[in-house]
Amino acid sequence: MAQIVSMPKLGFDMAEGILVRWVINEGDKVSKGAVLAEIETDKATVEVESTYGGVLLRQLVPQGTAVPINDPIAVIGEPGEEVNLEALIGKPGGGEKPKGMEKPMEAGAIQTASAKPAQRSEAQITAVLAEAAHASPLARSMAAEMGIDLRAVQGTGPGGRITKKDIESFQLNRPEAVMVTTPSPATISLGVPLKAFIHETRNLPLPKLRAAIGRRMSVSMQQTPHFYVTHEYDVGGLVDRRKEINALLAEDDKLSVNDFIVRGVALTLLEFPNLNASLDQGNSSLIYHGEINVGVAVAVENGLLTVVSRNTDQKTVHQISAELKNMVKRAREGKVRPEDIEGSTFTISNMGMYDVDQFTAIINPPEAAILAVGSAKQVPVVMNGEIRIGIRMKATLSVDHRISDGAEGARFLQALAKYIEEPLRLLI
Repeated sequence: MAQIVSMPKLGFDMAEGILVRWVINEGDKVSKGAVLAEIETDKATVEVESTYGGVLLRQLVPQGTAVPINDPIAVIGEPGEEVNLEALIGKPGGGEKPKGMEKPMEAGAIQTASAKPAQRSEAQITAVLAEAAHASPLARSMAAEMGIDLRAVQGTGPGGRITKKDIESFQLNRPEAVMVTTPSPATISLGVPLKAFIHETRNLPLPKLRAAIGRRMSVSMQQTPHFYVTHEYDVGGLVDRRKEINALLAEDDKLSVNDFIVRGVALTLLEFPNLNASLDQGNSSLIYHGEINVGVAVAVENGLLTVVSRNTDQKTVHQISAELKNMVKRAREGKVRPEDIEGSTFTISNMGMYDVDQFTAIINPPEAAILAVGSAKQVPVVMNGEIRIGIRMKATLSVDHRISDGAEGARFLQALAKYIEEPLRLLI
């Protein structure tokens, strides 16, 4: 029986997504769990998997279409099956057709399902499609930094998509004629070193991810009463245990300090359900989540993404490390999956690799708290009346004061110490 595939909601505040590229063509077989299409949100380009198996009978929207969440985008069914859209969508008797299907898309045009698109020149449309559909976000960033016109690059990825390797190969052999000497604002990444145009004033469009972060963090600071508690941990034992364990592991399997912290936080949250909770949308009731899903903030092109470890309290440090490595890799390559970035109940932001003593983080709505982790440093400490060298790390907990109070925040950080300072607890 034919099934409708709808635009999924891939973010807490997502209203629509752009269908950047169809991975499966009409008439092709599709397995349940196979990547069906690439959807671009404010945060990232996400590979959306099919929830059904069968044949892709109809693509209901063209590439480049902005589609509201829950609107139909495809039909999957049996080979040769008749497609009755009105019956499938549940609108009998001449009901409204799926948005974007009222009239065919003209060659090279980009449609918006909810509004009439602005008029664009053929050259602009070609450039947008080339950037969105035929190059990964990492490849686009590299091309902007190197001054490469993507239209001159031959892609070797799926469907001819331009990848990091294609950009690197092109850079080694490119003719000077294809260099972009004066990039337009639409193709300049904010990741381009400022020295590239330090003596020239430019007005650059704000990247979608940067704008999304700004919206969410502004709402959080304006609507969530934050309070902050800081604790200093003795991480000498953790650093030593990690070194011993990593000596036995292959290079790709080595554990980070953050892997231990993530598990420690998950186990501590078992004792503090208030900090694994959130307010409902009306702020009238408290939702205690049945799972502990720890999010980890990751630096990506033009901003941050939070990748999510699910049921973290039930996983070993090694399992947490492996899944985080995979999700971080996908995030930085622009290939995140919906489950990679959704459903966190608590977030950790670790800036230890940047030689940061301590900092405060803004709560990721609708969560109750976020932990900001600084660097582990050698410092003079007093032990048994003597000054010695120890390894210390500071962490600051930001908490929603509507959900919890300072005393509970302080107790949480104290409880976390038994895992951070006695790391063998994390290995049993």
